[in-house]
Amino acid sequence: MTTPGIKFIVVGLLGMMYLLACSKPGTQFGDELTLSETTIISDILANPENFVGQRVLVKGSVLDVCAMKGCWLEIAGADESEKIKVKVDDGVIVFPMDIKGKSAIVEGNVERIELTEEQAVGWRQHEAEEKGEDFDPSTVAGPDTIYRIRGLGAFVAK
Repeated sequence: MTTPGIKFIVVGLLGMMYLLACSKPGTQFGDELTLSETTIISDILANPENFVGQRVLVKGSVLDVCAMKGCWLEIAGADESEKIKVKVDDGVIVFPMDIKGKSAIVEGNVERIELTEEQAVGWRQHEAEEKGEDFDPSTVAGPDTIYRIRGLGAFVAK
């Protein structure tokens, strides 16, 4: 068989494998996933500046979901201490609360948000309100930098 023929067969098999993987039971949120290579969450967390502005595909377990609008989720990597927040545009994608604990694959762009001390206090207070937790402003000292994924699409397994 010629080299072009082998390439055609390999590409066809890879396409069929992708379709089978995408046909697993679950729910698609937002845009269809386009990336095939997964980025490990701990790699992003270890060197977030290396990923700012990059489109990534991450997978892991959903630890938490925004109870107010379903506008974000936290996804864990290899263990629950390796987690990253995925924020989506309000109302464009709405994550239901019942996806907690399920496996998810998320695609989006890594972003950096710089906050002044005042903004950081407001942000942390907002997060506490969303989670129904108490908040002590004295726990925030100085400006803060947040790294998260601006989510474009996600697939959550049933």
